[in-house]
Amino acid sequence: MKLKVLPPTLRKNKRYLTLDIKSEVKHNKDDFVLAIWDSCIRFWGEQETSNFDLWLMKLFYDDESDDFYHYRAVLKCQRGYEEEVRAALALLTRYNNKKINITTIGLSGTIKSAVDKYI
Repeated sequence: MKLKVLPPTLRKNKRYLTLDIKSEVKHNKDDFVLAIWDSCIRFWGEQETSNFDLWLMKLFYDDESDDFYHYRAVLKCQRGYEEEVRAALALLTRYNNKKINITTIGLSGTIKSAVDKYI
């Protein structure tokens, strides 16, 4: 028996956060995923974080400065939990004993508009 696809009215609504990431060392996408999940779990706990429906959609490497690496990323989360995710990311200052800074640039309803407006 073939599974039915959920109609759009029953699907969870998504929002896309555009992130500006600065780090002391070079990281890959997996490192950022672990850092974001770790920050959310430490601040909100596992049960609340599971509602966020977090997913790192795209990661862009901008440039290297004298003392840090600069990235831009698009992070998917469930609608209604944007502020909780932003709060957890604002508290993240270190990952693997290296300085990291994640700030939110913008919020949008589609990946395309997030990339076009903010990246």
